[in-house]
Amino acid sequence: MNIFTFKTEEDFVQTGANLIASLVQSKSNAILGLATGSSPIGIYTRLAEMNKKGLVSFSQVSAYNLDEYVGISGDHSQSYKTFMKENLFNHIDIDLQNTHIPNTNAADLDAECKAYDLALEQNGPVDIQILGIGSNGHIGFNEPDDHLYGGTHVIDLLEETLEANARFFDSLDEVPKQAITMGVASIMKARQILFIARGASKAEAVKAALQGPITTQCPASLLQCHPNVIVLLDEEAGSLL
Repeated sequence: MNIFTFKTEEDFVQTGANLIASLVQSKSNAILGLATGSSPIGIYTRLAEMNKKGLVSFSQVSAYNLDEYVGISGDHSQSYKTFMKENLFNHIDIDLQNTHIPNTNAADLDAECKAYDLALEQNGPVDIQILGIGSNGHIGFNEPDDHLYGGTHVIDLLEETLEANARFFDSLDEVPKQAITMGVASIMKARQILFIARGASKAEAVKAALQGPITTQCPASLLQCHPNVIVLLDEEAGSLL
C-alpha cells in the first residue's frame, strides 16, 4: 500500500482527481469503479472542473458503481443513482449508457446480482476502484461478518450502518434496510484501488484496515492482500497510524 496523508482538503482532492484523470488521459476507454458517500465528493467536483477545462474527457469511459439501496426508486433523492448524477455524471461528458448501478427495483434481485457480475467479468476488470470505508470497516456495503460474499449480492445492513446513514433521511425508519453491493472478490479484481477516508470518525476503521489483522470482521482489511492500493487520508482519518 502507498499511504498519503494530507494537511489540506485541496491537496487531498487534487491528488485523487489527478490519479483518475491521468488514467483516463492515458486510456480513453478506462473502466472506473465508483463510490458514493462524502469522501469522494470533492474529487468528483474537481474532475468535473477538469472536464469543463478540456483537461480530460470521459466520453469513452465506462463506470460501475459499488452499490445501491434496495427499496427506493432510482429517482429518489437519496438513491445512489441520484447521487452520482448530481455529483458527477451531470457535470461531465460521460455517456449515461456507459454508467452502471445495480438495479434494485429488478423483479429478481438475485438475477440482477448475477447479471452485474457477468457485466463486470465481460467488460472488466475495473481499472481503478474508488473505495471509502464505513466506521465499522465495511467497503461497498460488505458488512463485518463471519463470512463474506465474493460476488455481487443483496445484504442486510447493520444497525450501525443504518444509524450512520440516517443523517441523509428524515428519520432512521426511512433508511433502507438492504442494499445490493459488489462483493469483496469483485472489488479485489480491480487493477488498482484508490482508498480514501476523511474525518476523525474513520480513524479507528482506517487503522484496523491498514494495520490490523486481516479479518472478515473488518472487510477493508482484505485490501492488505491487493497488490496495488493507493490510500489518501486527511490528518484526522490518519491520526492513529
